[in-house]
Parts: sequence; structure tokens; C-alpha cells
Amino acid sequence: MTLELPLWLQYLVVGVIVAAALWIFARKQLPGPLRRARVALAAPLVRDGRPAWMRSLARRIAPPGSGDGASACGGCDNCGPEPKQR
Repeated sequence: MTLELPLWLQYLVVGVIVAAALWIFARKQLPGPLRRARVALAAPLVRDGRPAWMRSLARRIAPPGSGDGASACGGCDNCGPEPKQR
């Protein structure tokens, strides 16, 4: 038994897989630029006078804020464990 999917559905599946892989790569390898891009996308949508659905979307896009004003892992600012001394 063979299952033949329409060509457009095959392209859709491949596109979803590639988009997911790109998202995972960006989250792991580019946390700083990804955070800045999310802020740049969300900032215009959250302004006063925008519809409620648009402001809600902006809050979902925006990265989580840091509670103490420090970097929320937007890149390496040496907040990890100390390197071992030899």
C-alpha cells in the first residue's frame, strides 16, 4: 500500500519542517539578535490606540522581561559558572 500525497501538501510539510528547524537554530545560536527582533516586531503593536487583539499579539511576540533589570540570557554576559582555575 502506497500513500501518495499531493505535491502542494508535500511542499507544505517540508516547509513546516524547515521553519521549525530554523526556529530551533535561531533560539540556540542567536539569542541576542532573536530577542532584539522580537522586541522590534512587538513594540509598534503594543502602542496606545491599537485594537485589543493587536496588543495581545504583541504581548505574545515580545520576549519575557527580566525581573531584576539584568540580562535575561540575551547573550553571553558572563553570568554563568566561573571557569575552573588551574
